[in-house]
Amino acid sequence: MGIVLSGGTIVTAADVYQADVRIEGERIVALGHEIKQPDDQVINVDGCFLFPGGIDPHTHFDLPAGDITTSDDFHSGTKAALLGGTTTILDYATQFKGESLKTGLENWHKKAQGKCYADYGFHMAITDWNDLIAQEMTTLVHQEGVPSFKLYMAYKNVLQVDDSELLQALRQAGDCEALVCVHCENGDVVYDLVQKARREGNTAPKYHPLTRPPEIEAEATARVITLAQMAGAPVYIVHLTCSGALQEVTRAKLRGYEVYAETCPQYLLLDDSYYCSEGFNGAKYVISPPLRPIQNQSALWSGLKTGILETIATDHCAFNYKGQKDLGLEDFSKIPNGAPGVETRMGLLFTYGVQTGKLSLNEFVALTSTNAAKLFGLFPRKGTIAPGSDADLVVWDPRISSVVTAETLHQQVDYTPFEGFKQQGQAVRIFLRGKQVCQDGKLTQEIPTGSYLFRKPFLRRKGDENV
Repeated sequence: MGIVLSGGTIVTAADVYQADVRIEGERIVALGHEIKQPDDQVINVDGCFLFPGGIDPHTHFDLPAGDITTSDDFHSGTKAALLGGTTTILDYATQFKGESLKTGLENWHKKAQGKCYADYGFHMAITDWNDLIAQEMTTLVHQEGVPSFKLYMAYKNVLQVDDSELLQALRQAGDCEALVCVHCENGDVVYDLVQKARREGNTAPKYHPLTRPPEIEAEATARVITLAQMAGAPVYIVHLTCSGALQEVTRAKLRGYEVYAETCPQYLLLDDSYYCSEGFNGAKYVISPPLRPIQNQSALWSGLKTGILETIATDHCAFNYKGQKDLGLEDFSKIPNGAPGVETRMGLLFTYGVQTGKLSLNEFVALTSTNAAKLFGLFPRKGTIAPGSDADLVVWDPRISSVVTAETLHQQVDYTPFEGFKQQGQAVRIFLRGKQVCQDGKLTQEIPTGSYLFRKPFLRRKGDENV
């Protein structure tokens, strides 16, 4: 007995067409017309789009930050993701100082096991580098299904690595079929600017973006691209925010370097004026890199349209406004960096990307699902609608209108940075590996059924001799 979704419009990164989808077990088994078999359950989805389940390649669930931890763990975070149309998340497991990569990965497996409503995988964030860590990278790629690693050029004295370590990690990644993801800000300069602001008594949230200006993101982006080229390795720039950094990625691609980049909804839809919100409300938008002047938004949308930017992630790193963000009430540098977004990503991008003509339906699917699947070792199991692929399907009704508000979201955080934003369209049914898990904004089963995804090694571009 199978399930047939009848009457919808299938959208992939390449096609838009009307056809039925037949599901059997966990997989899609047929596309077309008159594919119903005896005893199949038929679900009418007339007027709806059928998208492959969203893939968010950048989340931080249950992440320690000093004496506090992000407000969303894997239970609440993946529930919110699923209800928003994201069926797969890739979270950043973190190796802290003195730990092995194996220990860091084991810690994240314990955090996630049995709690995830969406399927999940891990990147491995490296904060402490040595020869043994280099050897472990190969082990994680081929024995643990973790073919991507993250290094920080920011957060001096906490997460930041130096250029020598970054170069060695890139070189090792190139050798072991991995992709290095990099947070690009010049951490040394940020540290100096923050200390200067504090000495001068400039401690309100509005000083956060002034101590992390766009120039230091562009500089760090150019630097890591140079290091990647020297190492003969590909590189993936996370949460790119500004035109200067985008220009560096564009130049690198024109030279034939294997460089990839993501951006996030907050950088497409919000700007640095939010830091001047009444009272302490600017703290809600303290993220790193920070929100930028509004003119950067058009450059980012253009980067998405032209394919310079491959993915739209969220960097979901939620802290409550009351009880966590207000730790920095007297000093912006003590405000936990991060904001929620995993639940609103698909709806906002459909509304402000597709509905405004900035993105086509195909580009929407590529940016929210397919490209991440290809980059991070999940395609064609995930990221498309095709026979043999996992039946991760989002039935999207474009006729439903709503307004984003924290009260109706399922993220475990007391605000949303997109409060009051209008949304057009909604996921009315969501399937995860063939089972309907959501309907009309509610879970249809309360037990988490997400599975860990053992991902394939990173596939280099053929014939690329420039990196």
